[in-house]
Amino acid sequence: MHKPPAESSVLEKLPVSEYPEFVDDTNYVNLSDSIQQSLAYLKNRPKDMKFKFGLDVYETSHMVDSLVKFLEFTEKRPSADELKRYLDENYYVYKSTGINGSGEVLFTGYYEPFLEGSLIKSETYKYPVYGTPPDLVSIDLSLFSPKYEGEKLTGRYTGQTVVPYYERKEIETGRMLEGKAPVIVWVKDAVDLFFLQIQGSGKILLDNGEIINIHYHAKNGHPYKAIGNLLIQKKVIPPSEISLQRIRAYLNSNPEDVQDILNYNPSYVFFKTEKEGPFGYLEVRLTPERSIALDRRIFPLAGLVYIDTVKPVIDTNGNIQEWLNNKKFVLNQDTGGAIIGSGRADIFWGNGKHAEIAAGNMKHRGSLYFLILKPDQNNN
Repeated sequence: MHKPPAESSVLEKLPVSEYPEFVDDTNYVNLSDSIQQSLAYLKNRPKDMKFKFGLDVYETSHMVDSLVKFLEFTEKRPSADELKRYLDENYYVYKSTGINGSGEVLFTGYYEPFLEGSLIKSETYKYPVYGTPPDLVSIDLSLFSPKYEGEKLTGRYTGQTVVPYYERKEIETGRMLEGKAPVIVWVKDAVDLFFLQIQGSGKILLDNGEIINIHYHAKNGHPYKAIGNLLIQKKVIPPSEISLQRIRAYLNSNPEDVQDILNYNPSYVFFKTEKEGPFGYLEVRLTPERSIALDRRIFPLAGLVYIDTVKPVIDTNGNIQEWLNNKKFVLNQDTGGAIIGSGRADIFWGNGKHAEIAAGNMKHRGSLYFLILKPDQNNN
């Protein structure tokens, strides 16, 4: 279990003189859609639910007011100077303390993959996408002691006690869930299924022409271990070249090693179906390049965020030509097994080839800020 750091060490309140420049380099495109998704989440929360910004605490109603006023102002498409002036006067800004207090945050990316599948198992479609097993249990440890606030234990109920749940190797190689866990769909490729679990949601194109949306529902409770680190340790991919695309290419070229490499990550994800998607941790629809995943234990959910990092320019052949500034407003709407601590953020890039390339190669540092309306501006 990872104990979350104290909130005071995660977000630092800035004086106005240290506020960032606040430039939205995509001219607010899709921003209102993403804000509406956060509002949908917040309006279903208790009005007195607490949201921590460093040492300060705000309630749900204030989070809603903060987003509504920001939305109303940005829908007028203000100039950079107008936006800067408005935020300086009306909002508090909190900067993530980042990696080891450096203020730097490592930004990676994720996307919504497309897989081919079938509702019927066959030689072509033989890899199961499991729903949540009936013996999987999750225990909120804070119910036993306040010192375990924010921590939970996931395991398997045996009838008398709870034991750790099966690891990936036991599920994939030992087939411990055969006939026990529900199978949502069968897919063609084990590597595709692995990356689907990493991304958390996806679309399955069935052999009957239908498309189903599947979304993260639960996991087995074991820590996420990146197979990219394993391939670096084995010296098969240099650290400077590690990417989703390089990892996939290596696995495709070395099928005899695939299962052992995938089993290096003991974490395993179970899914559910949705009518649409993709959805993040907040159970609201994710918006490409406007939704990000952060450590849900330490950052305020649904909050308004400003990021300053980079994004790739990709040509028609799928090659990255250069990296440009990526400065924009996003919303904290998701989380992830590898997104731990104040120095990690994951940008949702959408679906399609561009999204896959961007997400697979994104591993750059930058800055991250949360914004909240000053309480005395509520009635303005």
